[in-house]
Amino acid sequence: RCVEAFYIYFRAGRVEEPYVSITKKRQMPKDGYSEEIEKEVGQAEGKLCTHRSAFSRASVIQAFLGSAPQLTLQLYICVLQQEVTVARSIFMVLSLLSIVYGALRCNILAIRIKYDDYDVRVKPAAYLCIFLWRSFEIATRVTVLVLFGSVLRIWVFLIVLLNFLGFCFYPWVLFWLSKSPFPENIEKELSRVGTTIVLCLLTFLYAGINMFCWSAVHVELSDPDLISKSQNWYRMTVYYIVRLMENAFLLLMWYIYRTDFYLYVCAPMLVLQLLIGYCMGIFFMLVFYQFCHPCKKLFSSSITEALLSCFKLLYFICQHQKSTLLTGKVAVKSPENTDEARGSSKTIDSQNRNIHQSVSSNA
Repeated sequence: RCVEAFYIYFRAGRVEEPYVSITKKRQMPKDGYSEEIEKEVGQAEGKLCTHRSAFSRASVIQAFLGSAPQLTLQLYICVLQQEVTVARSIFMVLSLLSIVYGALRCNILAIRIKYDDYDVRVKPAAYLCIFLWRSFEIATRVTVLVLFGSVLRIWVFLIVLLNFLGFCFYPWVLFWLSKSPFPENIEKELSRVGTTIVLCLLTFLYAGINMFCWSAVHVELSDPDLISKSQNWYRMTVYYIVRLMENAFLLLMWYIYRTDFYLYVCAPMLVLQLLIGYCMGIFFMLVFYQFCHPCKKLFSSSITEALLSCFKLLYFICQHQKSTLLTGKVAVKSPENTDEARGSSKTIDSQNRNIHQSVSSNA
């Protein structure tokens, strides 16, 4: 692909192309209106766009299935040896940049897929917000897993396995609940077994991404494009709340079971820094979706409104649980209260009778 892309690029414009295709894109709405623009796309430009999309997907695969395990392993070796060499630090920085670049390409790819009808132009401020968001999120996540694994080596495999299997089977569970037919239009040359293998590899990559950061591309097997094009704020909110709680729990376990090996580290300060770092990643994510997203004018609701509605829903659920608990307690105590009420009513009747007899005798 690289050789062909360079060959097409350097030969572009020298030979007249036999035919061109016309694409229609809509601009971002201004004052409530969006204009449709027609553009001629030559055969060479179309091939270059195809190669670019393939390179973007390949960078995502390489980042999360290659660089992410490599960064985790190198950081684990540095923690055990209590030494960060120059060569290892260079490799870790390159691995982190590779993962962040793959996550950034995943974000841009998701935007272009979801808003394919529009002419999407990503500004430099958006790239900067995505870079900071992914850098804080991925770096803190890898550090938390390494610290927890250095103390509880057996339990970290359980944590990783639960995360991976949960995200891997999540699209299949949604597909089973939707009762949709099995997708057959992925590739004409593939059989049913080949289609199943492709879908399993897709969910495998989806689970690998969600192990380290929020996946901007959501796999939906019931959709013809296999990708959900709707913006689900609730799913994103639940993911980050659960992930923050999980990171805090893993850091708490590391703090409790840490050995004398970590005497040279200020443990409370490190825990606070990691939690603040993850919150900084969430902050830059909110800034991106609120101010820098190239298609924010197409959102039905902003990220702040979605967060407020999510918190209201969680508050309503908590209040409903409290009310059911109070109702249960009242129902349990009600027989005792009825017995006490009967006893008090009998004493009141006897007192009234005594008063009536005393009044009649006086009369």
